[in-house]
Amino acid sequence: MANRTILITGANRGIGLELSEQFAQDGWQVLACCRNPADATQLQTLGERDPDIEIFALDVTDQQQISELAEQLADRPIDILLCNAGIYGPRGAGFGAVDARDWLQVLEVNTVAPLMLAQALVAQVAASQQKLVAVMSSKMGSIANNSGGGQYIYRSSKTAVNQVVKSLSIDLAERGISAITLHPGWVRTDMGGANAEISTSESASGLKAILQSAGPAQSGQFIGFNGNSIPW
Repeated sequence: MANRTILITGANRGIGLELSEQFAQDGWQVLACCRNPADATQLQTLGERDPDIEIFALDVTDQQQISELAEQLADRPIDILLCNAGIYGPRGAGFGAVDARDWLQVLEVNTVAPLMLAQALVAQVAASQQKLVAVMSSKMGSIANNSGGGQYIYRSSKTAVNQVVKSLSIDLAERGISAITLHPGWVRTDMGGANAEISTSESASGLKAILQSAGPAQSGQFIGFNGNSIPW
């Protein structure tokens, strides 16, 4: 495992931070990306403690930064590209209160950015051993599971990125690259809230097991942190 590399976006907090720590503990090289590394105190502490964690500045909505990162990592095979960065948008923006600008901002981060990253870093992924693109989705993006309505902005962004990843699983297959979407569970993070069902450690542990073993047999699937298949 020492030669394996994972790139994680949104690595400064929550699940991204926990995954960075857990993968490094397993001997992986972790390319931990976040918008403002100088403000990412916990991530900086991890990086100082573990030389396998490298920290990079990356705003996933900044195309120039994405291009510059791809150039910087031109000679670095990336076994797993994990697009974890995401935002929820305004809370309580139900029918009649949805603002188009808020919606577009969430779509840019949750839906557009993963495809832009995959396009920019596809050569590095193809040059690796595992060749996996993974995107953090949510069961809230499952149309089959939507029995509560509302949450238009977040739901639609995750439904849309599921379609993006499904297409990636087809379009990148000839290069040996697999693509999956993940449901992390309802996690006690800034986004999930204090009343969520599971800890970041529990979620990340399950996700890590899936990520480390995923390949062509799982490509195109929507998988929960516990290994269960999530309906589209």
